[in-house]
Amino acid sequence: MQSLFDAVENCLLTCEIEDKLCLTQHIAEAWRNGQLSLQTRKKPKPIGQPGRPAKPVLVMPGNVPKRRLGTKTGFIALIHAVTHIEFNAINLAWDAVYRFRDMPQQYYSDWVQVAIEEAHHFQLLRQRLRDFDCDYGDLPAHNGLWNMAVHTAFDPMVRMALVPRVLEARGLDVTPSIIKRLQQAGDEKTAAILEIILRDEIGHVKIGSYWYKYCCNQRGLDSEKTFHELIKQHFSGQICGPFSYEARREAGFTTAELAALDSLPPARPHAGNTVL
Repeated sequence: MQSLFDAVENCLLTCEIEDKLCLTQHIAEAWRNGQLSLQTRKKPKPIGQPGRPAKPVLVMPGNVPKRRLGTKTGFIALIHAVTHIEFNAINLAWDAVYRFRDMPQQYYSDWVQVAIEEAHHFQLLRQRLRDFDCDYGDLPAHNGLWNMAVHTAFDPMVRMALVPRVLEARGLDVTPSIIKRLQQAGDEKTAAILEIILRDEIGHVKIGSYWYKYCCNQRGLDSEKTFHELIKQHFSGQICGPFSYEARREAGFTTAELAALDSLPPARPHAGNTVL
């Protein structure tokens, strides 16, 4: 029986978009049908850049196109930025499967499901770009999400804390206002896509919360205190509100964790801080 880890390695290293999407679907179906095992003789390779197409060109966050809903170019830049996030999220989900061994079987089922949903989000947004005679890769993008994956490759607890619960959770805060502005502008189609993404992303952050707290429990750590400490130790950027408290609570944040976010001092932003 083929190893889940070996299959995922192949998907992670695949550069062509359509091939990565097809492999994502194939791996998920094989895992659900019990055709992949958690056994392998290979150790995970050191984390580097995942397979990705030649475009978009990656630039510093400050050099990406301005994203404003008031103009067509600004609107396309916004949708392209979110599409890039979702493509990165496919690789992030697969790396969470591939990188961290000896987790419970449900952990792998959860992140396989996340990969499938991220691929669906990417396809929805890519089609929306094509509605405007644009495609993924036509604009430059930044690599902030994947940079944080590299930074957290050494520990699943740190990965779960900082990628789903910090970077991806930011989408829970900003997406509702973008949806509202799209609806006010009469763009119900894009708003409906973002509503799907918001619904699913609450679930993804909730999965991150669950496995973060699982790791804390396994190590006898206080999850609330540790979350605050991990942010101070490993995240050199600024986390600023306003926060969507309702969505974050639904995604597994406690009142104390939300209070800790509010109390964080300002810090110098860098490439790993910015999701959008």
